[in-house]
Amino acid sequence: MSLTVKDLEKMQQQLPDYRMELVDGEIVVMSPSGYESDEIAAEIVAQLRNWVRPRKLGRVTASSAGFKLPNSDEDVRAPDASFVKAERLRRTTEDFARLVPDLFFEVKSKTDSLEKLRQKIQQFLSLGAQVGVLVDPRTETLEVYRPGVDAVILQNGDALTVPELLPGWEMVVSEIWAPEFDE
Repeated sequence: MSLTVKDLEKMQQQLPDYRMELVDGEIVVMSPSGYESDEIAAEIVAQLRNWVRPRKLGRVTASSAGFKLPNSDEDVRAPDASFVKAERLRRTTEDFARLVPDLFFEVKSKTDSLEKLRQKIQQFLSLGAQVGVLVDPRTETLEVYRPGVDAVILQNGDALTVPELLPGWEMVVSEIWAPEFDE
């Protein structure tokens, strides 16, 4: 039996402490991520928001924002950080956004599979996302994906730019990692 968005919403009401996605008609319970990966995602959201909001370029969300994807299964997925251009979502919604984000980030936690994260990124790109970024804290790299071209690998010393969506914005790779507070 293939589950629907209504089934997902019902389960979320019954189990409000769990994050869930609807993928290929199945509900996937997302376990809490480790501290480090969430700290990195929070930094990415902060940097995006600090650029986007004053310029009224669009909307920035964190990992709890669900997107109802325009595929045959109507999957509901939630990237760790995302940006949607203002003209695509003029007003916010209490429900899942019925679109794919223009830019999104997946931050690998210690329990995530790199292959599954790459598949998720490819799914979003195939449905209209413009840029997907896989962030790997272990290797301190970003894999930047755009439709129809090979991934670009960024590392410390590099900066991520997305001129097609956020002209003038840049995120310095070395600034997103969790800080260390040595004595």
